[in-house]
Amino acid sequence: MDNNRSMNWMDEVMKSKDRLLADLIALLRYESVKDLSSSAVGQPMGKGISEALQFMLDLATKEGFNAHNLEGYAGYAEYGPSDAEDHIAVLSHLDVVPATGKWTNPPFEPSIRDGRIFARGAIDDKGPAMAAFYALVIVKRLGLPLKHNVRLIFGTDEEHASTCMQRYRELEKPPLCGFTPDAEFPIVNAEKGQINTKLILQRSEDFDSSWQSEAGEAGEAGKVGETGEAVVFELLHFYAGGIANMVPESAQASIKGEECELTAMAAAYEVYCVNEERIGSSEVDGGRITFSMTGKSAHGMEPQHGVNAGLELLHFLGGYRYQPAAERFVACVDDCMYRDCYGRRFGVDMQDEITGSLTINTGILKFDPNGESFFHLNLRYPACGEDTFILERIADKIGRFGFVIDQPILKKPHAVPADYPMIPILQKVYQEATGLAPELLATGGGTYGSQIPNGVAFGPLFPGRAYTAHQPDEYMEIEDLLQATAIYANAIYQLANMDVEAEERE
Repeated sequence: MDNNRSMNWMDEVMKSKDRLLADLIALLRYESVKDLSSSAVGQPMGKGISEALQFMLDLATKEGFNAHNLEGYAGYAEYGPSDAEDHIAVLSHLDVVPATGKWTNPPFEPSIRDGRIFARGAIDDKGPAMAAFYALVIVKRLGLPLKHNVRLIFGTDEEHASTCMQRYRELEKPPLCGFTPDAEFPIVNAEKGQINTKLILQRSEDFDSSWQSEAGEAGEAGKVGETGEAVVFELLHFYAGGIANMVPESAQASIKGEECELTAMAAAYEVYCVNEERIGSSEVDGGRITFSMTGKSAHGMEPQHGVNAGLELLHFLGGYRYQPAAERFVACVDDCMYRDCYGRRFGVDMQDEITGSLTINTGILKFDPNGESFFHLNLRYPACGEDTFILERIADKIGRFGFVIDQPILKKPHAVPADYPMIPILQKVYQEATGLAPELLATGGGTYGSQIPNGVAFGPLFPGRAYTAHQPDEYMEIEDLLQATAIYANAIYQLANMDVEAEERE
């Protein structure tokens, strides 16, 4: 729009800086981790998420927006002409992943230092949600004319199965197009497909031993005791990780056996940790040994940047013999997943020029002799892939060890054409604000952009900045938060006045 040429969006943002930061600090205080133990009617994701959602809707009401709570699954704040045929969506999420690891300050007690705001959710996704909210506040305050309504949608289950958006689509008309401030700048217009599922160990011991010859170290005879026979230990439990789309940073195992054999195992583990440059410890207490392993957490879409503590510990354990169910568990996980983030061991490695390589993360691993034993897959595949083929390959591999695939949650690859009218608008807005080339990007992450027609991800991470989502001491640069707010205000204004042909509305 012509009158946008003289608009200084950053000046408008600075007028609201103090209020924006105060409201963001208040939002970050809510421990909005999914908690089904506190689930109830109107708060399906639990008490903390429900409170964070209501906080945003109350803010929206105070600003004069039309606010709606959709059964606690999602909410929205809307502004624009009452007779508009379409609306533009800006989607953010208020749920966060658990705050694991060591934090300088408590993760839900926000702190500002060195020009950054620290808290769980600071950049994923409460900071960007508040930036988008104040962007719309600015557009409203300026009284700028709009052709389309603008709807800020607040989700509650993005970090898990996005059931919030499934319910939203059941209850509401889809937007014309939109963006989510939940990735990186410039514009992410293509996303990988995803497969999320558990690979579950079956209890029947009616399996042949063919898997042992295919399992590498995990299938070997194991350590030999003083009698010259293989020593068989009892795996009492194994556990690593807590959320599917994070690389586990810790793992624990407990094993029963003869004390002298366990002492030798502890010594071998110490050597293993030194040789592999890993941080681990063990403790022998009578006829039981407890192991721990420390890795490095990372986002599930980039497992190659982490160290999976569960896989590192299981690889060591794979050099020993156990009761049959434990033997198959250790052998399968080690053979299928050890130091392979790209699916080569499953025979599903692939890549394309648009969305890159397939990646696999196993974020939760559990062996329980008296309960369920499984490892979880968070697999992200490029646009050239097909979920049926991938699942068939995985099923064939794990079936040899007596595992089956649980009902998977599937997400197809998503892409918005470069010539769709929204794309050049966002490119121009970004380039005018930063002076940087507005390239189109692809991601292995799953964002709300794929949950709506013609949806993309637009920021908030600027090129060259560290991405601290899902990490201890998560933060967002305050300078970036303010600049993103200015960019979003301009983008909202431009998109809300976008001309779209009839065929492009479909």
